[in-house]
Amino acid sequence: MSTIETRLAELGLTLPPLLPPMGTYVPYTISGNLLFLSGQGPKEPEGDWLRGQVGTEVSVEEAYRRARLTGLRLLAVTQSALGSLDRVQRVLKLLGMVYAAPGFKQHPAVINGCSDLFVEVFGEAGRHARSAVGVSGLPEDISVEIEAVLEIA
Repeated sequence: MSTIETRLAELGLTLPPLLPPMGTYVPYTISGNLLFLSGQGPKEPEGDWLRGQVGTEVSVEEAYRRARLTGLRLLAVTQSALGSLDRVQRVLKLLGMVYAAPGFKQHPAVINGCSDLFVEVFGEAGRHARSAVGVSGLPEDISVEIEAVLEIA
């Protein structure tokens, strides 16, 4: 078992199954030592999309949980792309989008769900640059979508 797989097990985390892209794109691309991950959204382990507008239908705490689930999806794509999460040298950048109610201002608190997960899994190498923005809608009415750029070996 790899170091990161051991860490996931210690944290009681299981990576979800991969999903097919929802459009004309690929789940990831690799250029040199960079892995670019397409946006992922939250799904329950049973397979239901987690929908709803944050700030009206979904609380900040629940949206944080959904961002964390989205982070697990990003890790699953990373493992598929690289064969091992141990090849991740550093998480460089996240772009987190929150399906937010007008006037909602806690986007960073929501996307912390993914950011905190990456630090738990990768330690200091999981600390990253980040943008957290509100949007008027996301595919399937999901609450959050997150994409990432990783440095890899």
